[in-house]
Parts: sequence; C-alpha cells; structure tokens
Amino acid sequence: MRTKSRVIISIAAVAVSAASLTACGGGSDESSVKPVADVPNLSGKSTAVALDSGFVDALTTLKLTPGTLGGATLDGGSLSFPITGGEVAYYKPGTRHPYVTGHIQHDNSGLSLSSGGTEVDLTDFNINPANSRLYGNVSVNGKSAAKHAMIFKLNGTTLKPLQTGPNNTAILEGTTVHISKTAADLLNQTFKTDAVAPGLLVGVAKITINTK
Repeated sequence: MRTKSRVIISIAAVAVSAASLTACGGGSDESSVKPVADVPNLSGKSTAVALDSGFVDALTTLKLTPGTLGGATLDGGSLSFPITGGEVAYYKPGTRHPYVTGHIQHDNSGLSLSSGGTEVDLTDFNINPANSRLYGNVSVNGKSAAKHAMIFKLNGTTLKPLQTGPNNTAILEGTTVHISKTAADLLNQTFKTDAVAPGLLVGVAKITINTK
C-alpha cells in the first residue's frame, strides 16, 4: 500500500505541475520544508489543448492557417505536444511559496501560423509551474525572432480532479491557456494587424502522463 500511495502522490504532483497551478502561501522557514513528492525525470505522454472556438474564429478572421511541427498533432480541434522531459517537486500547499517547482519540456515540436508567404513557428515549449507560464522559441520564415519567450499564460483555477487513464496514465484537464502580451505583440507586428489581444483564450489543456 505504501508503494501505491507514493505512486499516486507522484502522479498528482506531476499533473498539478503540468496544469501550472499558481502556488500560494508560505511557511515561516521554507528552507526546512521537504517536498511531498520529487519527480526528477518526467516522461510523456502529452500536453494537449482543445482549441477554443473564439481562437479558431480569430485565426479565420486573420486568414491564418495553423499547422504542426515535429511530433505535434492537430486532430479534431485539439493540438497535442509530446512531453519529452523535465523535473517537478511538489510541496504541501501553504508550506512554501511556490509549492510547485520544476519545468516540463516539449522539445522538437510546436505550432505554426501562416498567411501568404509568412510563417511564424512557436516551438520547444517549456512549462514553468511556479509562475504559470509557458515559454518557447519563436521564428519567422525560418529566422529566429525570440528565444525562451513567454508565449502563453496558464490559469489553473478551472482545473478538474485527477483522473486515471488507460495504459497506466494519469489525466488532469481544465487549465485554460491564454496568449501572452509578448506573443500578441509579435503576431500583430508580423502579420500587420492589431486583432490579436493579450489574454486571448487559446483553449483548455489536457495533460496525459505515463505513471510507469
């Protein structure tokens, strides 16, 4: 039973981290606080985002065509990016700030947005659970425009309870994904528009993680 409990705690730690809940509270002596779970090596499945109809409508209005890069997929209105690595430590909420630390990597995959002869590639996503931000690299027509830029902001207040999935997986979904000001400014400048608003809802995230 102890082994099973440790596995469940580890799954919860990774799932909460991937959903990027903003940490809250802090203990009086954080240096002495030990993590409830420490997962030094994350392994897939994926982070998927069910695209919001408002985001799809915005792409249509701007005449932008979404595409996938590397191992990413776009199927049934959902974008999916393979989890390739990272690490996570999870502390009991209220004992330290932030109570989720680490990073979740999605290397060698991404999203493309194209119109006419211009293509913007957003790749190599890296989630920072401590500040509820998703970073990535940006290129325009194959030339680097930004490295490790904050592309999306994440909101975990709509998170659903942890679910058990098939084939030894855990699922946590409900976190909303929003375009950052950095990404909005870059897209507006590149595609010569002012229609991309910071905070625009992209969709709802679903995290599927291997438990073995």
